[in-house]
Amino acid sequence: MPLDELTFDNRFVDQLPADQESTNYRRQVANACYSRVDPSPATEPKLVCYSEEVAQDLGLSPQDCESETFLRVLAGNELLPGMDPFAMCYGGHQFGNWAGQLGDGRAITLGEVALQPRKRLSLQLKGAGETPYSRTADGLAVLRSSLREFVCSEAMHFLRVPTTRALSLILTGDEVIRDMLYDGNPAPEQGAVVCRVAPSFVRFGNFEICAARREIELLQQLADFTIDNDFPSLSEMQGKDRYVEWFREVVRLTAVMIVDWMRVGFVHGVMNTDNMSILGLTIDYGPYGWLEDFDPNWTPNTTDAGTKRYRYGQQPAVAHWNLVQLANAILPLVGETKPLEEALAEYSEHYSSLWLSTIKRKLGFPDVSKVEYELLEEMEKVLLSTETDLTLFYRYLADIDIESTANGSRGIEQIQGAFYKPDRLARHIKTNANRWLKHYAEALRHDNQDSSERIQQMNSINPLYVPRNYLAQLAIDRVELGDYGFLKDWMSVLKKPYVEQPGKEAYAAKRPEWARTRVGCSMLSCSS
Repeated sequence: MPLDELTFDNRFVDQLPADQESTNYRRQVANACYSRVDPSPATEPKLVCYSEEVAQDLGLSPQDCESETFLRVLAGNELLPGMDPFAMCYGGHQFGNWAGQLGDGRAITLGEVALQPRKRLSLQLKGAGETPYSRTADGLAVLRSSLREFVCSEAMHFLRVPTTRALSLILTGDEVIRDMLYDGNPAPEQGAVVCRVAPSFVRFGNFEICAARREIELLQQLADFTIDNDFPSLSEMQGKDRYVEWFREVVRLTAVMIVDWMRVGFVHGVMNTDNMSILGLTIDYGPYGWLEDFDPNWTPNTTDAGTKRYRYGQQPAVAHWNLVQLANAILPLVGETKPLEEALAEYSEHYSSLWLSTIKRKLGFPDVSKVEYELLEEMEKVLLSTETDLTLFYRYLADIDIESTANGSRGIEQIQGAFYKPDRLARHIKTNANRWLKHYAEALRHDNQDSSERIQQMNSINPLYVPRNYLAQLAIDRVELGDYGFLKDWMSVLKKPYVEQPGKEAYAAKRPEWARTRVGCSMLSCSS
């Protein structure tokens, strides 16, 4: 159906308190969950691409998505009947410190589309102009960050990682001034808007701001709304147990999401509590990245370069820290710490159990198999001993010959395509890698699993195609010149990340040498 025939059912604005001030200016907003605000119109909007799958979820056809109405609405130039646009009020801990009120500084939710009695999807424009929460910013976004968010939102879905989605990427025709490297050299860039889609955009920070301001009645109202609408299996529960069980489910969902991040080598880069979805979805794709070479201490965020708080290997611990902040925020609803502490303790149990099951599958072992921790530790040493592409490592590992490797007649040459400098490996690195491969192959042989089944299992959990930063930069370069072909071809490949696609080898290739230091291909700033 056309976009203007969608039914909007705006629960968030209908059931929760609004900011009483209607003028759109930067300010502190108390005793409210949101502020009503209209998006700023784009001067000359142009559709770059859209997600056919998200469109189908909304009941939109390709013709609908290529219509003038679609372009105008999702650029922020037109509101449809039933839309009631707003920006959320929330706070958060940023890099470990309480930052006070944050809110949707450049995101405006147009409304919630009612698809079924219990299913709704919110449409949110990111980069559509100022809101009361914009602080010192302009509420706009640029092409480079918008394209990266569009690509990664959809890629993560096909990687089977819980995520918000993206419906469209639209150029605004306006210039936006940004200091990309924060080095005192601001420059004009092409403006863009992404339409993000999710059942809910509520974050940990929505509850934190209420608790910080001692707005306990509002805190309870927001928690009850969230439980009733997004956790319906708990809606009949009463009293403090209702909030404890809800928190327990948030703990579980968060653990599931983090395991999947670690599985595919994803680094979020900005794991502030205001960027943590209450539904356990990956949200707010800023300076993210993939472990193109295995380094647990790597962070893609230039702002985080000093402390590396949000480095790859620290993500499970940071998620737990963030859950502690959420527990503190809802403590007034529970009245005692013990039940929340017990629920928090389950995070480590969930994560450890899920990760052990996941790493077994990544390595090709049956879930019932016992895997020696020594084997995992030795594998990490091999990965760290030379610059190794983590994504390709597991794909090459699936193809090793078990018998000849276990017998010691074959070894490192089977996986050296994952190394960045295979011709410069020191003798001790080769020796250690061959020893580990032999140990690994012996363990696989002991399980006596059919090789074809093992390969299929490994390749179904270890992706071949991930949205590497250097490919995103190539796509940005092309779109800036008006060429959308590369982006659309890449997006098509990313829909089948676990399946080898003939002729698409370039999208699986290791980061080239030129991308090692180029801006946008390794570390990124929060500038957008």
